Amino acid sequence: MSDVLQRLAEVLEARKSAAPDSSYVASLHAKGLNKILEKVGEEATETILAAKDAELSGDHTDLIYETADLWFHSLVMLSHLGETPQSVLDELARRFDLSGLEEKASRQKN
Repeated sequence: MSDVLQRLAEVLEARKSAAPDSSYVASLHAKGLNKILEKVGEEATETILAAKDAELSGDHTDLIYETADLWFHSLVMLSHLGETPQSVLDELARRFDLSGLEEKASRQKN
């Protein structure tokens, strides 16, 4: 896992037990999963809109910014549920030897 993801995972884990008024992440954890999911959905929508704008303008600044927000809030969600970025990286690594079509077909059989 990259140093950035590792450091971020450590900070997110530490903030789970912090006072809600001491950090944004702690306040999200205190508000619960539904609030975190709301933020993930909001950031996903903003990322989609930024991608559409980037295609038209050629400027990817907002796309990168919004994708960072989406990843961040997704990592908060994972942390809230007791998962780590490494779990996602492990799943991506597992898929390297599968075609996308094979991977999708394997999910449909289960």
